[in-house]
Amino acid sequence: MSQKIIGRITNYHIGNKTQQSKECLIKFNDMDAGASGQLVGKKVVWNNGKSKFIGKIMGLHGRNGVVVVKFARSVPGQAIGTVVEISG
Repeated sequence: MSQKIIGRITNYHIGNKTQQSKECLIKFNDMDAGASGQLVGKKVVWNNGKSKFIGKIMGLHGRNGVVVVKFARSVPGQAIGTVVEISG
């Protein structure tokens, strides 16, 4: 993996009555379910100017290459739609 892998936070992991703000759904650029499945267990970093949120890819979400990432702290709402990257 010589190049950076970039993804985008699409939404929180939600249920019928609950919203998990520590778990996010992330879509990586140009990856299908097979390629995204190889990323399970890797660390993901979302960085705004002041703080850094580190999470771990827990598994796949559906068949379109979307993954579920669990962060140590709750991710703020301003993170939805922003870029994350795989940490080395």
